Amino acid sequence: MKTDEFDYSLPLELIAQTPLGERDQSRLMLVDRRSGRVSHHIFQDILNFFHPGDIVVANNSRVIPARLFGQKITGGRVELLLLEKLAQGHWLALVGGRRLREGVQIRLEDAQGQPTEFMAMVAAAHEGAQREIIFTPPIEEHLARLGHMPLPPYIHETLTDPERYQTVYAQPPGSAAAPTAGLHFTPELLLALREKGVLFETCTLHVGLDTFQPVAEEDATRHKIHSEWVQLGVAAAERINRAKLAGGRLIAIGTTAMRTLETAAQRSSGRTGSLQTVSQDGAAVCPWRPVMAVEGPTDLYIYPGYRFLAVDGLVTNFHLPRSTLLMLVSAFAGSDLIRQAYQAAIQERYRFFSFGDAMFII
Repeated sequence: MKTDEFDYSLPLELIAQTPLGERDQSRLMLVDRRSGRVSHHIFQDILNFFHPGDIVVANNSRVIPARLFGQKITGGRVELLLLEKLAQGHWLALVGGRRLREGVQIRLEDAQGQPTEFMAMVAAAHEGAQREIIFTPPIEEHLARLGHMPLPPYIHETLTDPERYQTVYAQPPGSAAAPTAGLHFTPELLLALREKGVLFETCTLHVGLDTFQPVAEEDATRHKIHSEWVQLGVAAAERINRAKLAGGRLIAIGTTAMRTLETAAQRSSGRTGSLQTVSQDGAAVCPWRPVMAVEGPTDLYIYPGYRFLAVDGLVTNFHLPRSTLLMLVSAFAGSDLIRQAYQAAIQERYRFFSFGDAMFII
């Protein structure tokens, strides 16, 4: 499978630089996998496409101010992007700067660019620009003072309200980037879904390195996806399975929720056979795998040819060319249909990437 198959040309002016004034006023493309039909809406209209009994699962990870700046003791500016907490005061990070070898010490600056008492030492060098960093004293309780919101490199405008890079339901801190499909939801829209009889559950996937790493391999199947920490609770898994057995559709809000749910279904398949769901009219539907509670790392890499076990629908943004996220949506909807949908989005002047518009694949 060639990585070039997931490339496309995007006019730079379609890369959204700022969020809209109202979250739910972004545009929404509805993509029907069975008919191949593509239609255009406002995100607020998504309420019309859910059915009573459906289950919506969203990633509730909160973005941390993970971008840090400082100066090497020997001179030279350094940038650190925190990716994964290894232990208290001990992080895996992407580094920017010269000669950041093991043992190099860095004095951190605060968010206003002033030197602080916090020191960082390179404990080990890993692949590419990855380094293990030890902070003295530990920085976890001080990130609000030291850190900057880690906006993607294609966003060049200043974000005046950092909360616009958080979902309204964000809770446990730990992500280096937002689960952006959820940025379109408002409290009012979530309440309207509940009043319609749609169930809302959360999982957690702390977004890490692969958000920032395009696929460089010519053969996409040879790409190494890095693990990310996921969690789906016991009670949530039970509620999801009960709703699915009653005929509800399982809708993932974003690719991170999709990977969490499919991980949970894969890990249940070793001990539980597939179950038969029942539609609203009582007819049998194709078998599916129940999900189980999970907590820990996942390196699930979804690309065309993957057999989905649990998820029936996906709300997602428009993704970068040659990215694992574009491969995931192509696996779910079919590569030809996604190519057509992206061409239509460009023709209709949709806004792309993190602060852009959305797609609902059913």
